[in-house]
Amino acid sequence: MFSKLKFVLIAFLTIGLLAACSTESPTSGGDDEEASKEDDGKVHIGLAVSTQANPFFVTLKEGAEAKAEEMGVELTTVDAKDDAATQLSSIEDLIQQDVDVLVVNPTDSEAVVTAIEAANDADIPVITVDRSADGGEVVSHIASDNVAGGEMAADYIKEQLGGEGKVVELEGIPGSSAARERGKGFHNVVDEESGIEVVAKQPADFERAKGLTVMENIIQSTPEFDAVFAHNDEMALGAVQALEAAGMSDVVVVGFDATDDARAAVKEGTMDATIAQQPTVIGEKGIETAVKVANGKSVEDFIPVELELVTAE
Repeated sequence: MFSKLKFVLIAFLTIGLLAACSTESPTSGGDDEEASKEDDGKVHIGLAVSTQANPFFVTLKEGAEAKAEEMGVELTTVDAKDDAATQLSSIEDLIQQDVDVLVVNPTDSEAVVTAIEAANDADIPVITVDRSADGGEVVSHIASDNVAGGEMAADYIKEQLGGEGKVVELEGIPGSSAARERGKGFHNVVDEESGIEVVAKQPADFERAKGLTVMENIIQSTPEFDAVFAHNDEMALGAVQALEAAGMSDVVVVGFDATDDARAAVKEGTMDATIAQQPTVIGEKGIETAVKVANGKSVEDFIPVELELVTAE
């Protein structure tokens, strides 16, 4: 009798164990869980852009939004309106929303450090796009090689001037990585050329209206120059307006970004060249990388996006 009862108990335990094994979820870990997280749209990404007044960053945001929709993830976007304090406040809002990953396009590379450190303290991974940050922990930076782009612009100007001439440089927002890096690349080339002289350089904050005003002032103070390198197309287009008003149609003008307006100006011959970035791709890669990070996958520290010189030829 005892041995029969013992047999029944063993059989009961065995059946229970098998039932428990058969009900274990197949998505309890590993790649299947990561895929499920993506497919179910559970990833919430915060995107902090520097401005929506610049067509380049509008395109970057649109690329991010399209990729987020394609991947089925939630995306919340905030606009700093080119103000560092506004960006800090808006990133704090995203942190309060407990986003899974923060994608930041800094207004100011130094000023944004406080916001990134706040995200670090909240255990929210940070990715930077187009412009880098001077501090804080960033898991990946996605951008064109701005130094190489500056060198590309300088090489083109040097070629157009036959290795001799006077150049004006319109700089971007002081403190932004894009301004520093594009300027560095430009000077890597022109400072080595004894025949090329930078006769004036001044910030115009990446804005077309300021590019116009600054260029007008430079024309008044330094009327003789052969070329202009602007750290972005908006400033270059402002410079073109000032040069046309002054009757200086033979000055070589090179911008950076290859926005639609700049491409049209190059085609018309009012601008000579622009360095083509791919803001749509930068935005897309920002989202793709954020989803990987949210799912615990490793990513590269720097993800480059290819550049191209755009001319009328």
